[in-house]
Amino acid sequence: RENSSENILSSANRLLLYEGKLMLAESTRLLDVYLFLFDDFLLITKIKRNKKKYGGSDTSLILVCPSLTPELQSFIKEGGFCTVLDQPIPLDRLILKNVEPV
Repeated sequence: RENSSENILSSANRLLLYEGKLMLAESTRLLDVYLFLFDDFLLITKIKRNKKKYGGSDTSLILVCPSLTPELQSFIKEGGFCTVLDQPIPLDRLILKNVEPV
């Protein structure tokens, strides 16, 4: 992109509408993801869990962002974190469809 120095996540006017865990069905496996629905795009992150215990939990993110849901706070305290799975999906390009459970 032309304006690669602009951070799309840093907009002061952006509103977080919803967040939560979801199971994403890929071609051969199920993937735990954590969604962030903003007023202008959907961000899908992959849930990662630390396999090693480091003697203590890092609560600095929770102190900086007290608005995190209790579910996400608990996940972070256990050493988990989220990485962005793919580019954010603009809501004007998103189509939602109801599907039957598999």
